[in-house]
Amino acid sequence: MGSTQLYVQRDQPPGVPPLHLTGERTLPDVPEENYWFQRHLAVYRWIAQRVHGRRVVDLACGEGYGSAELGRTAASVVGVDANPDAFEHARAKYTSGAVRFERNMIELWQGDVDCVVFLQTLEHVQDAGAVLERIKALIGPEGVAYVSTPNVLTLAPEGAERSGNPWHVHEYRPQEYRDLCERHFGRVDLLGLFHARKLRAHEVAIRHLGWDRIHPALRLTKPFYDRFTPAIAASDFALRRGSLDRSLDLLAVLRP
Repeated sequence: MGSTQLYVQRDQPPGVPPLHLTGERTLPDVPEENYWFQRHLAVYRWIAQRVHGRRVVDLACGEGYGSAELGRTAASVVGVDANPDAFEHARAKYTSGAVRFERNMIELWQGDVDCVVFLQTLEHVQDAGAVLERIKALIGPEGVAYVSTPNVLTLAPEGAERSGNPWHVHEYRPQEYRDLCERHFGRVDLLGLFHARKLRAHEVAIRHLGWDRIHPALRLTKPFYDRFTPAIAASDFALRRGSLDRSLDLLAVLRP
């Protein structure tokens, strides 16, 4: 991704301040960031298909695109983020009849909901167990929570204990993440996010056809990825159960 400070959102609606890419959160409307944005959007879309009629809070909502996606199906969505720039941007860009935004700490937010969405943030917190207990209290006995985190086995370089992301406090292996969730919730369904369609083909080309050696030799690297990266879509990712060691991210569906 290079020096993320160089990138800023393009083509924002009138009155919406663009956000700068810092590496702490992903953003739409930054072509160089599109892989990560679509990777996150794929999970939001999967969840949106399952929250019809629910009262949802999207904790650590960041730029707000995920809250807007959930608002297509949920009865109501509150996007919560503590960052003042992200909050102002989300409020200006995505507020609608079903979606609103509040600036608050995730530990302090109070509201009447039966669904919590908390994606790609647990790795940023010091006390993950306390956050999961807070989420369980918010959803009540009949609620559901969707909590995701990167899989360190694929995020970190091979053989490394963790990635170099300076914003991450702790990164999880699949079984470690399942064990953590099961200590706090009675029912845990764990899925993994994987490459699909053209990203799966690209993965096969690298692993079996030597594409990572071919494109530098032919001096195609920049022209190829200048076209390939912006063309990635949410449909180029898929969630499934089963063996999760090679998954990109881990999504826990949690019920008391």
